[in-house]
Amino acid sequence: MAKNYWIDKDEQDNLDPITSLLSEWSDPEEEEEEFRSDFFQGLSGRRKKAAFVLMGVWGIVMTLHVVAWGTAIIIALTTVFTLQAFRLIFAQPDPIPEPLSGESLQQAPSVSLLVAAKNEEAVIGKLVQQLCNLDYPREKYDLWIVDDHSTDQTPEILDRLSKDYPQLNVIHRGAGAQGGKSGALNGVFPQTKGDIIAVFDADAKVTPDLLKRVVPLFNQENIGAVQVRKQIANEPLNFWTKGQAAEMALDSFFQQKRIALGGIGELRGNGQFVRRTALINCGGWNEQTITDDLDLTMRLHLDDWKIGFLNHPAVQEEGVTTAKALWHQRNRWAEGGYQRYLDYWRFIFNQPMGLGKKFDLISFILMQYLLPSAAIPDLMMVVTRHRLPVLGPLTGLMLSLSFWGMFTGLRRIKNQETFQFMDIFGLGWQTLRGMVYMMHWLIIMPCVTARMSFRPKRLKWVKTVHEGTPEESYQV
Repeated sequence: MAKNYWIDKDEQDNLDPITSLLSEWSDPEEEEEEFRSDFFQGLSGRRKKAAFVLMGVWGIVMTLHVVAWGTAIIIALTTVFTLQAFRLIFAQPDPIPEPLSGESLQQAPSVSLLVAAKNEEAVIGKLVQQLCNLDYPREKYDLWIVDDHSTDQTPEILDRLSKDYPQLNVIHRGAGAQGGKSGALNGVFPQTKGDIIAVFDADAKVTPDLLKRVVPLFNQENIGAVQVRKQIANEPLNFWTKGQAAEMALDSFFQQKRIALGGIGELRGNGQFVRRTALINCGGWNEQTITDDLDLTMRLHLDDWKIGFLNHPAVQEEGVTTAKALWHQRNRWAEGGYQRYLDYWRFIFNQPMGLGKKFDLISFILMQYLLPSAAIPDLMMVVTRHRLPVLGPLTGLMLSLSFWGMFTGLRRIKNQETFQFMDIFGLGWQTLRGMVYMMHWLIIMPCVTARMSFRPKRLKWVKTVHEGTPEESYQV
């Protein structure tokens, strides 16, 4: 696989992805060249691909309802994915290496910390103070914050803090700067020197020993990136923040288990660490996607890198506090996650990612993206034909595995050796509440899938508003 194949921008004829999928008589080399020129630019290409997938999902579900062997196919698929579910449950994550100390700390690689900030006056001061006081040799890490044309006090706060912290470097972007968050990160990356590049959101909260615990994971040569578990800082606030905390626990469970089986580890934006050479080989951050972390995840795996996961300590961040904010944020996440499959589907099937990664990826796409979308035509056929839902077994498996993963993830976060009955009861209640909260994905996924098929989304940096807390404010 050629390095940086995804950033070849030679002008050529646009590829019609539907035609390329159906055609079996085209020249592979010519088709490949056309594809290279298409998919880093093509919102229209994404729309066609999304429409094709949506029509395929509806057609398949309706066919399964009317043919005699439809139920048998679903039972067979459920059996296969049930075996995979048991493999996930019993998989043992790799042991986490000991944190750096003593002489090993003096020989540790350098780290550059990056933050793209836009109107973050409520939280940016506290973040700078934490990142500039990490328990790591001062000469081995630096902090770069890109102020992306903020209109509040963020620029003034950063300029003042740069006088107090020598390792803080502040870059101000003008009003006409392009690329959103990805553009901000790409712009500052050439100025950094770290062997490892870390990316944080402006509302992140970290522990002083974070770098000492993350860096040892990069001793494995095939580790291209590491994601630190995320935790909701304002969890006790309301139903939505408590649900997001349970969701993060579920995510950490699946991350560790998928990686243990040789599957796909994923970056989550805040608290991601990437090996410099891996980032260069992958062409940096994609400025034509709305979720740079998920896009980079795919390109790292296509370039044969492994993504590791650190469960402790976590990186804290603010959870959104209203249903409206959650709806907008999760719609963005869902669309960005879907985009990467539409952009890279050809490479996923053609490049030698390994059987474990490909099966894990297919399982994840089916359960998280396609199954919720397929529930709509399944329900329509149930109403019109007065039959049981054909996708019932798969849906039951997905919900059961999610319940177990959330419960186990919450238990691991507690980090206790023994649990009393009331502890188990409390975890069970948190899990039930979290599962109710997770039902919003069953609405978001079909809506996003359908909308992407008809209306392209304009690329822009849509950020979550961070409120901070009184003790976090830093005024000039």
